[in-house]
Amino acid sequence: MAPETAPIFQATLEPHRSLSPRGFVVLMTAIAAVSFGAGLAFALIGAWPVLGFFGLDVLLIYVAFKANYRSGRMHETLLLTESALVVERIGPGRRRQSWRFQPYWLRVEMDDPPEHASQLVLTSHGRSLAVGGFLAPEERLELARALTAALDRLKRPPAGARAAQDTGGPAS
Repeated sequence: MAPETAPIFQATLEPHRSLSPRGFVVLMTAIAAVSFGAGLAFALIGAWPVLGFFGLDVLLIYVAFKANYRSGRMHETLLLTESALVVERIGPGRRRQSWRFQPYWLRVEMDDPPEHASQLVLTSHGRSLAVGGFLAPEERLELARALTAALDRLKRPPAGARAAQDTGGPAS
């Protein structure tokens, strides 16, 4: 994303993952130990096929966590310049998508107070885009307020420039 002018607003949105990679190893080790112990107990009393089901449980939990971490690689970048708001989304598979909006016509829509299902939607010229779907509702509202404030600053010229426009002369 190469900006034509200096950024007025920039944000990178990333999903939150509460379990660190080290925590994942500790958790999987504990699950494997408990499953192996319980499976071994069943095997010792003659129910040896149960050991395989405990192993399958560990494998399925591992696959579920890996899928969750893969989706955590997704991120979105919002870059507002004088000429455009560019939203770039990089999906879990590293697929890149990009949208461009003219900032003077852009509307930022978000429920206030936010609910769990509230979306942060950018709308312009009949096109809409929901951003930050992986953020908590309060984080989406905070982003909506910050982006709205940046758009307002862009749409309203500084006081000196406004006075110069009114009088037809240069601002001093």
